[in-house]
Order: sequence, then C-alpha cells, then structure tokens
Amino acid sequence: MTSPNSVQWMHANALVLREMGLLLRGGSGAGKSALSMMLVAEARLKGEFACLVGDDRIALENRNGRLIARPHIANRGLIEVRGIGIVSVPFESGAVIRGLVDLSSSEGNGPGRPAELRREYEEICGLPVPKLVLEMRDGLDRVKISLFLQYLESR
Repeated sequence: MTSPNSVQWMHANALVLREMGLLLRGGSGAGKSALSMMLVAEARLKGEFACLVGDDRIALENRNGRLIARPHIANRGLIEVRGIGIVSVPFESGAVIRGLVDLSSSEGNGPGRPAELRREYEEICGLPVPKLVLEMRDGLDRVKISLFLQYLESR
C-alpha cells in the first residue's frame, strides 16, 4: 500500500477530457498514445476541452484525497506517434484523475468468451479509482470510453 503524498509511477497515459482526468494503462504497443490523441481530437471537434497530461510515464500522488497525475519531466508535452516518432503537443501539467481505462488484449478473454465492458475499482495511492477494463480489438473503444465518462460524471 502506498502512503498518502508519496509518488507512484505508472506506465500509462494521462489526459483531461472535459473536466475529468483519465488514465489509459496498457503495455507497450497497446495503443495508449493513439487512443489518447483520438480522444483529445474528438473532444475538441465537439468544442469540449481536452488535453494530454503525459505519455507513457505518469507520476501519481494522493493529495488531500484526490489522485493527481503529472507527466514525467523528460517527456512533458511529447507523445510518440507510431511510424512518425516523438512529436510536441499541447499539455496540461497535472490533472485530478477520476478513472482508469485498462487496455487489455484479446488473449485475456479465454476461448469463446466475448469481450465485455466491466466496471471495477483499483486502489492507487490509497484511493479507490473506478476502472474500465477495455478490449481494444472490438472497434468500440471510444464508444465504451464515452459511456465510462458518462458514468464518472454521474458519480
């Protein structure tokens, strides 16, 4: 268990959509960066605020009962675009995290078991964080994240 106010590092992306901080966690090549860029671009097209906080290495801290995410100093304002490389993007220096999206692979579903939208909680820095386990290969990733954001807003 992590004590309050101690920094925990996570291999994830952090972004702000509307007023909610969101973590996207997954292994290398899981699609965190591409999904982050798509979510930010779609929100902006709708006239909503959206911005990257950090790509790949995120510092997390419990500050007075809020989970705060900050980018690693070495990659602030940078995101990796497959096939292009590292590019500069606008970023926020921190966000209050309201949810975690865990990008899973199809191997985790077992034979004959369809991918499902599951809502769970995970303790991060001593705080319970709503978690969406998301199967990325079914083509409904952004729809499911939109539903998850609606759920988070209703809490």
